[in-house]
Amino acid sequence: MTAEKQNIREITTEEIAQFLTSKGEKAFRAKQIRQWIWQKGVHSFDEMTNLPKSTRELLAGQYIFDSLTADRIQSATDGTTKTAWRLHDGNYVESVLIPGNDRYTVCVSSQAGCQLGCSFCATGTLGFKRNLTPGEIFDQVVAAREEAEKRESQLSNIVFMGMGEPLMNYDNVLRAIDRITAEDGLAMSPSRITVSTAGIPDKIRQLADDDVRFNLAVSLHSAREEIRSKLMPVNRAHSLAELAESLKYFTGKTGIRPTFEYLLLAGINDSLEDAKVLAAYCRQFPVKINIIEYNAVENSPFRHSPEKQRDIFIRFLESCNMIVNIRRSKGKDIDAACGQLANKANKKK
Repeated sequence: MTAEKQNIREITTEEIAQFLTSKGEKAFRAKQIRQWIWQKGVHSFDEMTNLPKSTRELLAGQYIFDSLTADRIQSATDGTTKTAWRLHDGNYVESVLIPGNDRYTVCVSSQAGCQLGCSFCATGTLGFKRNLTPGEIFDQVVAAREEAEKRESQLSNIVFMGMGEPLMNYDNVLRAIDRITAEDGLAMSPSRITVSTAGIPDKIRQLADDDVRFNLAVSLHSAREEIRSKLMPVNRAHSLAELAESLKYFTGKTGIRPTFEYLLLAGINDSLEDAKVLAAYCRQFPVKINIIEYNAVENSPFRHSPEKQRDIFIRFLESCNMIVNIRRSKGKDIDAACGQLANKANKKK
């Protein structure tokens, strides 16, 4: 990215209008440009066909797009497609298009790498590179929508469960969601979007204060302090009690029922006693529980929980009147776990 050029998706419509009028152009063109960027999802000025060629050349001399380039694509037999995207600075992120019920969900990344270092996650081995811009997040959604349409279907849901911790890129994630949900953007419903966090209490409170309308998921993985701290170092900074208080605040202010993501790991967090501790923790606020099958990561010491043990775990939670869903692993015949494909792309550099 050249230093003298600004990212067109990082400036306001008013700033574009000011630039155009300073060059003798019509101010109304700024609204047209905004529509091309955020409604039609274009990645170059040449695609803005209702602008005069002279205007497009003027824009190209002043601004750039922070667009993505598909570097590696893997397709599974179940229709799951994983893409490693190369960013303008050579870093990599991933998105995953997931089929289900004649519609598609896209799992998007919010950061290149991650600084939280969860022990079961392939992304953590990459280290933290940088936050993604709103445009880079937005592009993952646009690409997924276009691919779903090619398959004669539609994109119905967006989950921020890819690489990175969304709440540690708070402003850019919310700006991307604004463009995805706005009438002059992609006009998707906020109720179709889920932001997943490892549990940053002050940011969860901020979400409530900002009156967000999208869904919240929390990667819990254990309701035992010691086990969760081993799995997720973030728990050493923000205890389960602190997390619970922030969720009480969030549910009380927004009325949104969060979801706990719980990755069942054999012999670590899948015992009946673990289920009892989890049920007790969940009684503090309205919540749903997603039980996740573990996708093996190269050189990882973890194994997925056996079906029998998983069923015992779930039956106990259901006996406590908990809302429990099983999120079955998709794309088992490709690099399905988050971070694996980007890891390979990085090693290729």
